[in-house]
Amino acid sequence: MGMSAEGLLAEARALTEDRLARRAGRLREVPGGRQGEALAYALETPGKRVRPALVLASYRAAGGSHPGIAGVAAAVEIVHTYSLVHDDLPCMDDDDQRRGRPTVHVRFDVPTATRAGFQLVPVAVQELIRGLGELSIAPEAGRVLAARLLEASGIRGMVAGQWLDLEAEGVSLSREDLAEVHRRKTGVLIEAACELGGLAAGAGPALVATLGRYGREVGIAFQIADDLLDATGTSEELGKTAGRDAKLAKATYVSRLGVEGARREARRHGRAARAALREGGLESAALGALADYIVERRS
Repeated sequence: MGMSAEGLLAEARALTEDRLARRAGRLREVPGGRQGEALAYALETPGKRVRPALVLASYRAAGGSHPGIAGVAAAVEIVHTYSLVHDDLPCMDDDDQRRGRPTVHVRFDVPTATRAGFQLVPVAVQELIRGLGELSIAPEAGRVLAARLLEASGIRGMVAGQWLDLEAEGVSLSREDLAEVHRRKTGVLIEAACELGGLAAGAGPALVATLGRYGREVGIAFQIADDLLDATGTSEELGKTAGRDAKLAKATYVSRLGVEGARREARRHGRAARAALREGGLESAALGALADYIVERRS
């Protein structure tokens, strides 16, 4: 019997947070000072660690079993953390709470938080390199993993998604355009997390493509679930300010389809993720359980 989503998330949290804590300690020394404290503060912010869990489950689905995969998972989480630091800035979503703590720009200041976000990208690469070394992955294969992670974090991935998200405030988007915003803003890194797990295990192109298709679907489902939680949850439940999407007139599936319509759409993408695994001939109870968790989560 496969591990439950909750069990896998707990394992991913333990593995990832150990790596993040050690990296935070090094950052307090170099660069040290206020900037080092801000970087460490960002890395030590608690979270569900869904992306590391997807790296872990994809790696195992592709036949991997080495504990060094935690370095790859931590690198993905660090990129995600960078996106949250910038997403919360006053020029973006202007939020003062994240995961139950003051956001980095509130705890420190806007220039410090802005620099911390940028600096977390090379920190992620350092952690990735450390993990790849533990996995004994050849340099050429390591370059493929690094390129995939950085592509997801940049202008063809999350940066483009944030740009499109800001441009869409107060605008009524078509279903296709809304899906593209969600895919780039959130889905691209989740898709990359799944592919990186496969690549780290030495999976061939067909298997990596299957993991990517699965990740693309659960990535969109994840963002729709976020939209639903923002519209229906409380700040205490979410660990961040609820109702921000409506206040900022963001383009979301809830604003486009209503709560029940958005919930149906999230479940449709969850089913599509499971179908991608079946069609690719990949049996993974863990990935299936994570797809269900992502669609139905309540925080």
